[in-house]
Amino acid sequence: MKVKAVIFDLDDTLYDCTGSLIEASRRRAAKSMVEAGLPCTEDEAYQLQKELAEKHGPYHPVFNEIVNRFHADPKLVSTAYKAYNSSEVVGIKPFSDVIPTLKELRERDYKLFLLTVGVHERQEKKINILGLKAYFDEIIVNDQEIGLLTEDCIRDLLGRHNINFKEAVMVGDRARDELRIAKSLSMITIQMLHGRFKNEPAVNECDRPDYKVKRIFQIPTILQLRNMDKTPDKLKILAIGGGTGLPIMLEGSKTYSKHLTAVVTVTDSGRSSGVLREEYGMLPPGDARNCLVALSETEEQERELYQLFQYRFNRGSLDGMSLGNLLMTALTDITGSFEQAIKKASKILNIRGKVLPSTLKNTHICAELEDGTYVEEEFNVRALGKAPIKNVFLKASDAASYPEAVDEIQKADIIVIGPGSLYTSVITNLLVPGIRNAIRSSKATKIYVCNIVTQPGQTDHYKISDHIKAVIKYLGDDVLDYVIINSNIPRKDILERYQKEGADPVLIDGGVYNMNINVKKADLVEDIDQRRILWEKQDLLRHDPDKLADSVCRVYANLPMPSIT
Repeated sequence: MKVKAVIFDLDDTLYDCTGSLIEASRRRAAKSMVEAGLPCTEDEAYQLQKELAEKHGPYHPVFNEIVNRFHADPKLVSTAYKAYNSSEVVGIKPFSDVIPTLKELRERDYKLFLLTVGVHERQEKKINILGLKAYFDEIIVNDQEIGLLTEDCIRDLLGRHNINFKEAVMVGDRARDELRIAKSLSMITIQMLHGRFKNEPAVNECDRPDYKVKRIFQIPTILQLRNMDKTPDKLKILAIGGGTGLPIMLEGSKTYSKHLTAVVTVTDSGRSSGVLREEYGMLPPGDARNCLVALSETEEQERELYQLFQYRFNRGSLDGMSLGNLLMTALTDITGSFEQAIKKASKILNIRGKVLPSTLKNTHICAELEDGTYVEEEFNVRALGKAPIKNVFLKASDAASYPEAVDEIQKADIIVIGPGSLYTSVITNLLVPGIRNAIRSSKATKIYVCNIVTQPGQTDHYKISDHIKAVIKYLGDDVLDYVIINSNIPRKDILERYQKEGADPVLIDGGVYNMNINVKKADLVEDIDQRRILWEKQDLLRHDPDKLADSVCRVYANLPMPSIT
């Protein structure tokens, strides 16, 4: 059945409740308890709430434990709850993509409902402040003290609008509450990964949402793909590259597909990958390692694995060596081959998808420069201060493609080329004849994602048309279906930081419009104010994983790019 309706939760789904209101509520509760006789300071009572919630999770009866610890009057629990849930609401606003997304969904004729549970007066005040009433077909505030059960609210709402449960989607932040109830009714469930409940572990299958998103703008894409019968179990996304861009693309794509394939370059010769390659006669493990981490099952697991796999020793004989590369070397030694090492690591890490080398040939990327000189190995091809690159090629011109990589290319619904270092991460895969030919003959939608900034040593002074021409040169004419480019030029102070390193924004130029290429513009820039995972050697301006994957899937699903900031 096609999706006809979406029911949204409110708190931590459409606005930042945890950041905007929870802290203020804790302060009010602390003050009320101390004034009513709790033998501690307000700050101590506040900090104790935070500590208990962080230790035991959002469902823990925090006020009961505080009262018990101090052997205080049990009536203080009610006093604390009353202050915590007071109708005082200030300083809240919707997430930046909420209103544009609600407008988009209405334009696509979805029925939109808001179902929020809480103290009626308080929830009504939130809705008014947030300015959400105009975007919903119906709003239900279910009073937590005298209201119906959430399941009964959903049944009544959908029944009155003549909508089957399987035609409806529930979007919320609590896997064990509204999403569990919706899933028990056979609804599609989408968890918003924000606030106190985002890391709550699933107790059983009913607690596992069908999708997990970090931004509301991803929802129209999910619904459109689902209505195309391209659920995560069916949509096959294959990404080609290495280094910086490939793990970013994979990380974001986990929302939309359980069939992800990374076809990764094996021509790296820098740092610990180069040392291990030379001393052990193996293929460089670094790019495959990053993709394995990106495809690990959960975001929390991914970050923990990233810290472990990216750890570099800083003294002794292992100085500069990556722990992840050492583990991949050990697995290569144990299994007897690089490809088996990847398969073993994939099983150990329980990854979603496949990581495949483009070739098993132990070869290097080489470049002919504009001044007529030649350089060999990735480290030298991307080196600074040399003449511009004229042409690239593999030292072993007979490098055979990895058969499973070719097979997955033929099966893919979407083939994404890039982003990443143009020559040493992207084009180096296209130099393998079997990979290039498989892409040409594939029936998949083929999308090239252009870089956001130039890369010193490889693409100095390149415009967007230069990037596209380079890909076409090695892939062939009339192969690409789309090119996605970044439309968001960062603030001057951000650009200056990268320009000091020789990296300039990649700008659209007139040459693009003479190439008969279907170009799509989208805001692809990451939030650099947040803590970032840096997958590569250079700290360049990166694509945002969720924006990137959403843009790729929107192109495939024939949706316009979202209006997000």
